Amino acid sequence: MTSDALSGRHGCSDAMEMSETAFNFGTMYGLNSSQFAAMAFLWPALVAESASELASATARGFADLAIGPQPPTREPQWTTPNRVALELPSVRLRDFSTSADGSPTLLCAPFALHQATITDFAPDHSLVAALRTAGIERIFVTDWRSASPDMRFLAIDNYLADLNVLVDELGGYVDLIGLCQGGWLALTYAALFPLKVRKLVLAGAPIDVAAGTSRLSRLAHDTPLAIFHELANLGGGRILGRHALRFWAPDPPNRETIHALLQSSRKPSSPAFRRLEARFRDWYGCTVDLPGTYYLQVVEQFFRENRLATGRFVALGRPVELSGLRIPLFLLAARDDDVVAGEQMFAIRKLVDRRRCAIDKAIAPCGHLGLFMGEKTLTDMWRKVADWLRSEERFRSPGQSPPSAAAQPSGQPDASGPRGSNAASEECDRHLSSSKSTRNSRRRPTARRGTQK
Repeated sequence: MTSDALSGRHGCSDAMEMSETAFNFGTMYGLNSSQFAAMAFLWPALVAESASELASATARGFADLAIGPQPPTREPQWTTPNRVALELPSVRLRDFSTSADGSPTLLCAPFALHQATITDFAPDHSLVAALRTAGIERIFVTDWRSASPDMRFLAIDNYLADLNVLVDELGGYVDLIGLCQGGWLALTYAALFPLKVRKLVLAGAPIDVAAGTSRLSRLAHDTPLAIFHELANLGGGRILGRHALRFWAPDPPNRETIHALLQSSRKPSSPAFRRLEARFRDWYGCTVDLPGTYYLQVVEQFFRENRLATGRFVALGRPVELSGLRIPLFLLAARDDDVVAGEQMFAIRKLVDRRRCAIDKAIAPCGHLGLFMGEKTLTDMWRKVADWLRSEERFRSPGQSPPSAAAQPSGQPDASGPRGSNAASEECDRHLSSSKSTRNSRRRPTARRGTQK
């Protein structure tokens, strides 16, 4: 933007250009009216990197106006009795175990927007309870703490290091379950510390964002970085959860949507469901703050540059090589997921050596949150995951090195899971193809009205 524009000589034409660009952006990504309004107000942040302090201050004013006040909510409560086994500045290790025996299972909750109570939301809607019912007796959850101002410079390496501390607290050998954004963190950890993970489960986790398309990955990839940096600046170096929620999802789900994602057996008009709905709204509205450094690394290195899938991601001073994984994997995707496309997770099959890394997978008939909160999904799909975790391990015991390629019998098919998993794999692929076609048919073609500079 020139000094003439800042002085107002060309302010009208510049404003029209910004409005046209914002219109194209909103139409392209299917933003509703509230989201479009937020985008329109934040659009001046595009000039913050190159214009004067006046332009940057103007962008802040627009962003503050767009975000507005956040209505008060009640702190979500844990459903299942637990104790804090270890507390670090960034995370609490919560223990839900019913026995001291057996291999510990660590749920790596997403550290993105909402609290870790997504793993233990409500009776009949608790992943922790579902796993316990299915026979998993030693269960722990990463309860990531909201970032305080002095945590604003924490990076991905800090959270990987703290995850390593939690694993060591559990004896240094765990079954690891990564949920959503906790999935790429868990996968990265397993690649860096292969002798500390017995089995790995990924559920609704974005691994290769180039392998499929979702609304989240499109927005993260194509939104100008200036907007993300401006959001961090507004939080004093942090991404404030209430800002992110109002910007990316200003309209909370309605009753019908909540009933569908929870897969509730109660009638929407019943008092019991009304109480469940209120509990969900409290959980949905109570957000966590993220360190700006961590957040920007995730946006740039994972969603924009796809470094993990392309072998260019470096963590704790070492390259993360997925081809070196030697542990069994279970991949669980949601058929109707608009946050993480199933292809983005199932692409891991092409990134690992399947002669040495057994893979099982399944697709649940639900949306993204339904994977972790849906009553039927928790009962049906996660029982399969629990049975898989409890089954005999295929490759090694603690402290043993994985077998070499030469140890694989010649002429044997790739290890892709127990008997029948090939048929399951083909069925998953058919579901993915059908789901992808449905998403493409719903996407409206857009015409760009000029090239933005």
